[in-house]
Amino acid sequence: MPAFPVFLFAQHLRLSTKQKGVFIMNSLVILLIAAVALLGGYMLYGRFLAKTWGIDPKAKTPAYLHEDGKDYVPSSKLTVFAHQFSSIAGAGPVQGPILAAVFGWVPVLLWLLVGGVFFGAVQDFGSLYASVKNDGKSIGMIIEKYIGKKGRRFFSLFCWLFTLLVIAAFTSMVSSTFNGFTAAADGTVTMNYNGAAAATISMLFIAAAMVFGLLQKRFSMKEGVKAVVAIVLLAVMFALGMKLPWYLTASQWNFVVMAYLFAASVMPMWLLMQPRDYLTTFMLLGMIIGAFFGVLFAHPDMNLNAFNGFAVTAANGSVSYLFPTLFVTIACGAVSGFHSLVSSGTSSKTIRNEKDMLFVGYGAMVLETLLGVLSLIIVGAVAVNGNVPDGLTPFQIFSAGVAGFLESFGVPNSAANVFMTMCVSALALTSLDSVARIGRMSFQELFTYEGEGEAPAWQKLFTNKYFATAVTLVLGYILCLGGYQNVWALFGAANQMLAALVLISIAVFLKATGRKHAMLYFPMTVMLFVTFTAIILNVIGNVKAFAAGTGTFLVNGMQLIVACFLIVLGVLVAVTCIRKLVSTVAEKRAEA
Repeated sequence: MPAFPVFLFAQHLRLSTKQKGVFIMNSLVILLIAAVALLGGYMLYGRFLAKTWGIDPKAKTPAYLHEDGKDYVPSSKLTVFAHQFSSIAGAGPVQGPILAAVFGWVPVLLWLLVGGVFFGAVQDFGSLYASVKNDGKSIGMIIEKYIGKKGRRFFSLFCWLFTLLVIAAFTSMVSSTFNGFTAAADGTVTMNYNGAAAATISMLFIAAAMVFGLLQKRFSMKEGVKAVVAIVLLAVMFALGMKLPWYLTASQWNFVVMAYLFAASVMPMWLLMQPRDYLTTFMLLGMIIGAFFGVLFAHPDMNLNAFNGFAVTAANGSVSYLFPTLFVTIACGAVSGFHSLVSSGTSSKTIRNEKDMLFVGYGAMVLETLLGVLSLIIVGAVAVNGNVPDGLTPFQIFSAGVAGFLESFGVPNSAANVFMTMCVSALALTSLDSVARIGRMSFQELFTYEGEGEAPAWQKLFTNKYFATAVTLVLGYILCLGGYQNVWALFGAANQMLAALVLISIAVFLKATGRKHAMLYFPMTVMLFVTFTAIILNVIGNVKAFAAGTGTFLVNGMQLIVACFLIVLGVLVAVTCIRKLVSTVAEKRAEA
């Protein structure tokens, strides 16, 4: 019988076990399901979008039309893919699924797969496609072209506020992970070697990136030589960091991270950010390979509960609802508005052939979704009594889980734990320096002088890169004082609202250029509904905190102000874009 070999295979892999009357799913099955679903989405739906919208392999891309050796540089498909993936795959796909796992592994897995294939990858590919078809313009400039300057200004302000939330959430996460001291329930404080060593390595990583940047500037190195130099630098800084751990508190690390972000935002790209991205790619590959093979060979049981209900009560008594909390918490692993800024901001300027766009835009997103699934599997492997372990950051949970897998291959647990902590922290810092730079440029763009003659003194000040960077980081720092647990939901909501606004903008572009766009209506409508609900609930929660006398201005007050601005700007951008979309439809019908 055909089913018999399948049954034997299932028994051999131990696809599920039964404990106390409950079936426990094996993680390898989850990984296989995810891989098949994501590959199928790329091969079927991704190719359908490319065929429907139209790809012209003979067309000259912006990389050739505006080649300048700086921003517009024709690059190979793999080179652009590496840049796209390393830029978008920050801390989100690790942190989001782990935080959302309180609802159970089944809803997290479902939203990762559905969101990744039909929401996130569509937005990433769509924004890359729209940019390449518009001379490599950013999403903001595309909005100005098809919708108007008012829409672009609203969008720029929304983007700037969004960057504040990213800075707050990721800075708090990194500082908590680097914290060199751990406090027990009885008040006893112990030194946290893993966090301190990972922090040292991460700081040395910044110095190594600058050295690598200078070497690239001074010498013309071939790809093979560059790879060898990069790996040697990584090995040296890892060895030094293991020997010289820096013990600082989380609060002290907040200031260190902010100082780094200021430098990264104003320094030349070639000196720090570009070599850092290159080095990070090796760390990212090491992290994913370690996690993938760990799951493949260890294939641990999924110890999380399958479903914990539509409402979950936290230890402090607060209640989180599946809708909309799950969707905005998972964030980057399923759909992320930030990705559109990368697709249209940098990747579109290096695509050498339009046929590469599907692989870069859609492919990078489904691979990030797979990383989100791996994070879910890892937290499931270390779950306690069906729940996420308490007292650890998502980075620490991920690192400890993968370290446990690698230990079975003979790798010392401490070394593996420090290495994985260093990898996920490096990803977070990579996202942080990119977002800080984007935030600075968005702030400058808001006050760009468009009149004749010399700009007023105040406008010169507000467009000064040092002033713009300082304002952005100070406000981001204030928001991070509330802790990543409090900021993450608002960040996720803003991130996905940005995705909704980008989807609407892409729909306007497609309609204006005579391309089919109806497939965007469902994801953009769902994301608008989810994100507006989440942000309104955030406002209600902060108002209740003040009413109960537990709210503080630096935490609840700042979040309340930002949330209200996001609601107003979201409505303004959405209404402006939808009006243009409707008017464009009416114009097309009139022409017919």
